[in-house]
Amino acid sequence: MAAPVTDAGEFESWLNDRLDSLEVDREVYGAYILGVLQEEESDEEKEDALQGILSAFLDEDSMEDVCKQIIKQWTDYRSRLAAKKDADAEVQAIASMIEKQAQIVVKHKEVSEESKKRKEALLAQYANVTDDEEEAEEEEAANFPTAKDKSLFKNTNVEEVLNRQKQKRDQAREDAQKKKETDKMQREKDKLAKQDRKEKEKKRTQKGERKR
Repeated sequence: MAAPVTDAGEFESWLNDRLDSLEVDREVYGAYILGVLQEEESDEEKEDALQGILSAFLDEDSMEDVCKQIIKQWTDYRSRLAAKKDADAEVQAIASMIEKQAQIVVKHKEVSEESKKRKEALLAQYANVTDDEEEAEEEEAANFPTAKDKSLFKNTNVEEVLNRQKQKRDQAREDAQKKKETDKMQREKDKLAKQDRKEKEKKRTQKGERKR
């Protein structure tokens, strides 16, 4: 599964406008389409899934063009996002390197002979630590979470976020499917009503001709 995009604001705005132009309910189908684009790996899989969603609204020729357009916009958006992240990471790395160099320079200037002597005196003063003090330090260290505990906590948070995203996509898929079925039933009703009106109009016409 492709890595989820946590901030798809720019693309989502474009997608909503496109769905509005096609008279497709953005509230129901927008989140569903975004989930499909994030989940499917290849463009072919994305296109098949999009055709399954939009087939109820578009004819075959225009549907293919719209699906390709959506996929292209998504691909371009992902490329821009990746480039921006790379640039931000590079700037951050340079800033971090400059900061470390500055700290080294300042630290070097501050280390004088006098400070060295004071440091040596302090070390000599506290060199003999009692057993009780050592035990207290060990107990205090035990109360702090280890790197493994922090890692487990971090992994649990990531898993919760991913589960929430999956639940959100599943709910969007379910809502879209229900809306699709409802729209299909409504179109069938409209079609039957239209045929019924035609039949009644035909009967009235025939009746009028018989009277003449």
